[in-house]
Amino acid sequence: MEDDAPVIYGLEFQARALTPQIAETDAIRFLVGTQSLKYDNQIHIIDFDDENNIINKNVLIHQAGEIWHISASPADKGVLATCYNKTSDSKVMTCAAVWRMPKELESGSHESPDDSSSNTQTLELLCHLDNTAHGNMACVIWEPMGDGKKLISLADNHLLLWDLQESSSNAVLSNSAALEGKGQLKFTSGRWSPHHNCTQVATANDSAIRGWDTRSMRQIYYIENAHGQLVRDLDFNPNKQYYLASCGDDCKVKFWDTRNVTEPVKTLEEHSHWVWNVRYNHSHDQLVLSGSSDSRIILSNMVSISSEPFGHLVDDDELSDQEDHHQEEKIFVYTPFRTKEPLQDSIIATYEEHEDSVYAVEWSSADPWLFASLSYDGRLVINRVPRALKYHILL
Repeated sequence: MEDDAPVIYGLEFQARALTPQIAETDAIRFLVGTQSLKYDNQIHIIDFDDENNIINKNVLIHQAGEIWHISASPADKGVLATCYNKTSDSKVMTCAAVWRMPKELESGSHESPDDSSSNTQTLELLCHLDNTAHGNMACVIWEPMGDGKKLISLADNHLLLWDLQESSSNAVLSNSAALEGKGQLKFTSGRWSPHHNCTQVATANDSAIRGWDTRSMRQIYYIENAHGQLVRDLDFNPNKQYYLASCGDDCKVKFWDTRNVTEPVKTLEEHSHWVWNVRYNHSHDQLVLSGSSDSRIILSNMVSISSEPFGHLVDDDELSDQEDHHQEEKIFVYTPFRTKEPLQDSIIATYEEHEDSVYAVEWSSADPWLFASLSYDGRLVINRVPRALKYHILL
């Protein structure tokens, strides 16, 4: 049973910003933002044709500046936010704005990657997230289960909660919190929990992780030395409400139970350089991706701390018809009562198609078995979970 070959797409500029188009659950689509000092920056809308194993693309001009972070609205396919560098009065500021792509591009296109005559279009600016009083923007995070009207930005040591109004044409600062302590404290990344009615956010600064309640904007947990060096990224388990993954410059990926943060629940030490990204699979939370500046992506199977540590619910018939697997009238039993043994925690695969630092890795929002990774040289790679593991999980 051979696995499908990876599909590689090359951007002409360096890049480090990647997001799936979250509101799109039918087509496999990613957005990539470039970093160029000389030329107009771009957002590439990448459509992956799963049947033919090819990439189609469209390019949008992002004239505001080089893109450091990109995030897509969970409710509106056409809306996205970017953090970008802007130079004024010989000073470089990292700003944030909310944009809308042209209507005809919201649902993808059918141009081939080598179509050099493809028409580039520009983004429509909806609103700026005013950071003049708060400092440089690190990232913009959308409320995960919402209507696309609430978002959080991290600016230096400020956590800012915004309400988008009037078709997202105006952003009103509704609440804020600040890091307090010695030195120049700065947020590096953050993640909005899909649990607890979306009232909790986790942030990283230096080697620490903090949890915040978005209603009171107060700290609810604090992991002082979560990593030996800078914490680069965070992600919440989508199916297990207290579980959080983190990664950092100590080359480690750690898993935390936020009810007891004295020690991590698990630690992975598979990378040989800084780990920039960690992502839980949206459907099968035992599958965890990490991307590093050792130029590798590692797929781990963390079944012991997943929502289904003893196997998952499977059809008591021999699952002859996978398409009927989700039907309500079927009877389910736990895997351990079958002959198959549940998997142990393990490294499933290492992906080595990149030659430069991998700054971003993201699961598709439409296909739980597919993910994209992006390295600084502008190489985007689309890969899949190995078929043997996929069928083990499904069967």
